[in-house]
Amino acid sequence: MNLSKTIFATILTVMVGGHFLYASAKIKCVPKIYAFGVAASFNDSTVYFTDIQEIDSAWINDKNNFLISRDNYSYQLKNYLAGMGLEHRTCIISFSLKQKDIEKKYKKIKNKYAKTENLNIKNITKNEFHFTAIKPDDYLIENDK
Repeated sequence: MNLSKTIFATILTVMVGGHFLYASAKIKCVPKIYAFGVAASFNDSTVYFTDIQEIDSAWINDKNNFLISRDNYSYQLKNYLAGMGLEHRTCIISFSLKQKDIEKKYKKIKNKYAKTENLNIKNITKNEFHFTAIKPDDYLIENDK
């Protein structure tokens, strides 16, 4: 298994496992988060990175600061790329409440991909694509009170 597949397998495992962690926690809206997305396909050698972006009014749980609707943020990137004819991409979002922390994550992940042979990295600027804040379903907010 090459490095890119290993990285994505690890990230996806954390995402799926963490999805169930917020079920018992209270959710809250934070003024902003910092995030970036990564998209790759096992069928080609190009990996796409969005710029680090500020997302206003994001919802997280108060137990472990897990981003609510994280999968929907990933689908925003997936749909953007599909609209450009780049279908069948595995997309992830990484976020932090602090800009300094997301910059470290961004650099670490991008450096891992940069070290992989025969892999092209393409950047997607904020002007090309920007994540939109997602408000959780009303039943999640109501059941949280």
